[in-house]
Amino acid sequence: MLERLRTIVSRDFLADTTALVVFFTIAGIINERFVAGMAWDEVARSRAIGAPLMVLTARPYGIWRDWVMARAETSGRISRFAHDVVALLLFQVPIYVAIIYAGGATGDALWRGALGAAVYMLVLGRPYGLWLDVVRRWFGLKGPGQKPMSLGG
Repeated sequence: MLERLRTIVSRDFLADTTALVVFFTIAGIINERFVAGMAWDEVARSRAIGAPLMVLTARPYGIWRDWVMARAETSGRISRFAHDVVALLLFQVPIYVAIIYAGGATGDALWRGALGAAVYMLVLGRPYGLWLDVVRRWFGLKGPGQKPMSLGG
């Protein structure tokens, strides 16, 4: 029983972490370099700082998103879209601003990066939610509608 629980928890963690790291490493590089105008060395520092933070926040975000999505109307596309966007916006933008600040963004670059991240979250909220569901299925977990705080079962 304990081994089964460990396996499920590990798959949840690995799936959510894989989804977040892959998706937002690519999105972060694009935002930092081409929207915020950060130099490549600043982008590299931001990504180096961001990677461990993504590992630490991926599963908590997955749990948060599950909780938010449980409040969406199951038959309403607009409701699921809006809930995915709100979940990502509220959780990730503050973390992202801290990452680019630590990476060297200040003044206008910090504001452009923050605004770019907010716009990104508005645009990418639903695609990321769908991506997360796909990755979870690849790891043998149930897709959308997981109960909050569930162990994936």
